[in-house]
Amino acid sequence: MSTGVFSAAELRRSGFDDSDVRKEVRVGSLIRLRAGWYAIPTADPAAMHAVRMGGALGCVSALRWHGLWIAPGYEGVHVRFSKHGKHTRRPGCQGYGAQAPVATAVDPVASALKYAAKCMSAEDWITACDSALNKARQTVSGLQDEMGPIPKKMHLLMEKCDRNSQSGTESLTRLRLRAAGFKVITQPPIPDVGRVDLRVGRLLIECDSKDHHTSLADYQNDRRRDRAALRGGWLTMRITYDDVLYGWDGVLDDVRAITRPDRHRIRR
Repeated sequence: MSTGVFSAAELRRSGFDDSDVRKEVRVGSLIRLRAGWYAIPTADPAAMHAVRMGGALGCVSALRWHGLWIAPGYEGVHVRFSKHGKHTRRPGCQGYGAQAPVATAVDPVASALKYAAKCMSAEDWITACDSALNKARQTVSGLQDEMGPIPKKMHLLMEKCDRNSQSGTESLTRLRLRAAGFKVITQPPIPDVGRVDLRVGRLLIECDSKDHHTSLADYQNDRRRDRAALRGGWLTMRITYDDVLYGWDGVLDDVRAITRPDRHRIRR
């Protein structure tokens, strides 16, 4: 996937010399954004904006562009400037460590996460890390290697990451239940049911996203799984995106109500 924004160096690597670039600008096939940077007319608007400002699309905006799950509330274009490439008085995102040169219109995931750690809440940042790990099927240590040196604060946050998380709502639910004192098992296999999102004792929690299981076949399969779980002595709770993002207090009250009489614990 390309933003449609290129540095002069990237264009040269693609076989364009300086005269080719000038010709493409004259005929309108390329738009000059600033010295050494160009875009095709249909380029990503956010990436064009970041480069025009003198930087790259970074931080939360880069993570969103890479297709990671991002919690709501982080609107606007997040720009990352290099140490020597800042040509505007408008502040950019400030990450941990030395600022690397701007070589591409969009920062890679590892770099964007280092900057997002200062822009996002700890909970939302861990959720973004979960999404990155799951998307790349990568380990925490592998992601840390890509990041390079990071502060202890980020190491501690990454200890709470889980690459098995299938969605942002699942990550948030896991983090919030553990913060409330619950022992949470992620993606456990349940006999005759298959894998479920989370398990708290005998309580199975399924986190349904906005577009989760919209087909009739998926809807019916969910109900079959719920019946199989009940037959096996499990309790099932299904929660939605809106439940997690905007009604969490009610969800937590329900979990506590179910677990308070000790009904959720596996009896041996």
